[in-house]
Amino acid sequence: MSNTTNYLPVCALADLVPGLGACALVDGRQVALFRLPGNALYAIGNHDPFSDANVLSRGITGDLQGIPVVASPIYKQHFSLVDGHCLEDAAVRVPVYPVRVVEGRVEIGHRQ
Repeated sequence: MSNTTNYLPVCALADLVPGLGACALVDGRQVALFRLPGNALYAIGNHDPFSDANVLSRGITGDLQGIPVVASPIYKQHFSLVDGHCLEDAAVRVPVYPVRVVEGRVEIGHRQ
């Protein structure tokens, strides 16, 4: 496995509503994509390890302790959009993906 990050275009930036999540399939994995006010973009794994369901893209975004988070819509655990850790259980994390905008298109990175 290479350490090279490849980027896959997934949507136009204008397609993302600030504060709401969207789900994209990247390299066979569901990725939850969030655009927060001010155009900050985050991408984390969509799989909620507590409910074992792919639902994080449907969670509510917010800020806890100065950390941008998404609350799982099932059991309400909060996951950091910055590094994927669960604020209620430090032993649990979801993957975090690099995300960027190129010519108005959102791209999510994945390892090859």
